[in-house]
Amino acid sequence: MKAYISVNYSKRGLLNEELNTIVDTLNEFKIGSLIFVDHYKFELIQEHQMMKQAMSDIDSCDILIAEVSYKGIGIGIEAGYAKAKNKPVIYVRQHSSEHSTTVSGISDYKIIYGDAMDLRRQLVKILSILSTN
Repeated sequence: MKAYISVNYSKRGLLNEELNTIVDTLNEFKIGSLIFVDHYKFELIQEHQMMKQAMSDIDSCDILIAEVSYKGIGIGIEAGYAKAKNKPVIYVRQHSSEHSTTVSGISDYKIIYGDAMDLRRQLVKILSILSTN
């Protein structure tokens, strides 16, 4: 299994602990991960190639995790694409962050966490469900 992790590009650095927790927890379940914004760098004029690559990577993944503590249009597009491809979507945000109605509305699972340990605990429950399906 493999998980595509969607996160706001410009705020990515503010979520190191949380994203490390997600990746480490996925590894415990032998689920690979791809944080798209860490894996690729595109120029502004490469938007078509960027989205084509994102869709291809989502196609090759089994789960999409949308970390929406910092909203981003791209996160919503990626989550919507994954949902249209019948892939489970996990909505993840810090408790103090603004709610994303669109991503939440299409998500199969929701994690609203207080800290990294809380995030891990909730993600373990969801991955336990997904790994038995």
